[in-house]
Amino acid sequence: MMSVEEISDGIFEIDLDDRKSLATRNLMPGISVYGERLIEEEDEEYRLWDPKRSKLGAMALKKFEIPITYDSTVLYLGAASGTTVSHVSDILRDGLVYAVEFSPRTMRDLLQLCDQRPNIIPILADANKPQSYAHIVEKADVIFQDVAQPNQAEIAAINSKYFLEEHGHLMLSIKSRSIDTTASPKKIFKDEVRKLENVFGVEFEVLQRKELDPFHEDHLGLVARMFVDDEE
Repeated sequence: MMSVEEISDGIFEIDLDDRKSLATRNLMPGISVYGERLIEEEDEEYRLWDPKRSKLGAMALKKFEIPITYDSTVLYLGAASGTTVSHVSDILRDGLVYAVEFSPRTMRDLLQLCDQRPNIIPILADANKPQSYAHIVEKADVIFQDVAQPNQAEIAAINSKYFLEEHGHLMLSIKSRSIDTTASPKKIFKDEVRKLENVFGVEFEVLQRKELDPFHEDHLGLVARMFVDDEE
């Protein structure tokens, strides 16, 4: 019998082949999304989660406090074909994830995933323009952003202003090479975090920040909580 430990709501570590592997409990048993291995243990099926293919998976392995719970509403910016979104779907047994993707070609793959998983709402849109999907998305408990754009902090802030619940959480993967290919990644990370202090009238309290190597080079993972002045 292998050891299975829940390290956060719906996220598990499994002792497998003499090492710890990340996994989620499969919402759709018997179906692999991107060729990941399926593991049966005590009448449950788990999907192994490759942190090299997922910034959120890397953050979980690097011991971030993941604020996504079983009944969260999540806005996922930069959904791509749905590799990470599928694991978020596993976590959200009683929740919902709005998955925003800009590329029509990639959206076709995401739509196939949504046919299997009713708790994913796909949205073909530009994350720079949250007003274009404001009529679709409800208030979110968590925004997760993995968008390779030079204005990553601004995108996070404007979407938070539209959609994030008071005291809700922002999870951000900052890719330094998408912002500046010549500057030091550490300087870029510092500048981007500073922008989150007050941009578009939204302020954040940074709770955790760590670089995501060796899984993702020149990436910073960040968890922040939207600051609300209760005295106003």
